[in-house]
Formats: sequence, structure tokens, C-alpha cells
Amino acid sequence: MRRAIAALCAFTIVSGLAASALAQTAAPAPIAATAGKASVETTTIGDLLANPSSKAVIQKDYPELIAYPGLDQIKGMTLRGVSAYPEAKLDDTRLKSIQTDLNAAP
Repeated sequence: MRRAIAALCAFTIVSGLAASALAQTAAPAPIAATAGKASVETTTIGDLLANPSSKAVIQKDYPELIAYPGLDQIKGMTLRGVSAYPEAKLDDTRLKSIQTDLNAAP
């Protein structure tokens, strides 16, 4: 009985550590923005579209966002937040490309 309890405790601890390790590795690394520039990590979609320079970047790099019928409902989200949804078709490579163009925008 003691062995069964000890095995169960060990399994629970190992499972918890494995889940913790998976959670830590699942989060993507933040993409750095140039100081004072819009960011795919922290700037909301609404703010990106309200600024003519960043809106031009979105129109160039991610035009399907502007055509998205539910755009009003996601304006409070960031591009990083939207990237969690596979249907957004917004992977890290595309986010980095958008951020590079945002950094270069006037």
C-alpha cells in the first residue's frame, strides 16, 4: 500500500514538472520593437489601424486582417494575441516581418 501511494505521489510530481516544462516552452519569445515604435506584442490592433504608418504596414503585410468581418471585435487584441488562433495564419515568421516593417515605418 505504501509503495502504491509513493508511486502515485512520484507520478503526480513528475507529471506536474512535465506539464510545467511544456507550458514554459510553449510560449513564443517576444519580438522586439524599436523604442517608441508600434509592437506586434503590445500595441492593439485598433491602435495599429488608427495610425497611418502602422496601418500601411498592416495593409502591406497582413491585408486579410483589414478585410476580416470580425475586425471590430478584435481591435482590443494584439497581433501576438490573434496569432494564437490558427485561422489567423499569423506565425512567428510573419510577426517578425511585420515588426521589422513597423520598426522601419516613419
